[in-house]
Amino acid sequence: MDRQHDVAAVVLAAGESRRFGSRKQLAELDGRTLLEHVLELARSAGLDPVVAVVPVWLTRPRTMNDPALGWIRNPNPERGMSHSLRLGFAALPDDVGAAVILLGDQPTISADTVRALIAARGERPLVAARAAGRLAAPVLVERSHFSVVEEPAGDIGLRELLNAHPEWVLAVEIAQHVPDVDTPADLEALRDG
Repeated sequence: MDRQHDVAAVVLAAGESRRFGSRKQLAELDGRTLLEHVLELARSAGLDPVVAVVPVWLTRPRTMNDPALGWIRNPNPERGMSHSLRLGFAALPDDVGAAVILLGDQPTISADTVRALIAARGERPLVAARAAGRLAAPVLVERSHFSVVEEPAGDIGLRELLNAHPEWVLAVEIAQHVPDVDTPADLEALRDG
């Protein structure tokens, strides 16, 4: 498989939405759900396959009838983002060379940011976006380091691991990190912006 075309997406969207107060995966922005925005971004950035880790109650959007979309149900969202990471990476096919971790509550992330991570592949096993000195999603993980998703616990994702092992991480500078939609006010800010 061509190295530029062996990068998958793992979209983490199984959170309990406690701060949001309702099922934020279904909250709409510009006529589409937050999750649909992120899934569309993954496709437009050329990531294939796309694995979405979702709550058990969430059905696949009709607009996402693509066979390259894996729909993985997380029966234990209370176990946090780390559990979703493990489920998503376990579902990746063997021929995937790397995976980009995307968050289902970041609907405004750009395909250019994802493409910049992919273009930076090769020097180190993890490539992460960095703004104002802080590493955050999206993060690209090479197959050689897929086992790193086994380390985190709870709802922290790879943040602590990225900071603990700078020798593994190539940082791609971006102007600013994309905001998460954690509360209804965050969503309103995106709608107004």
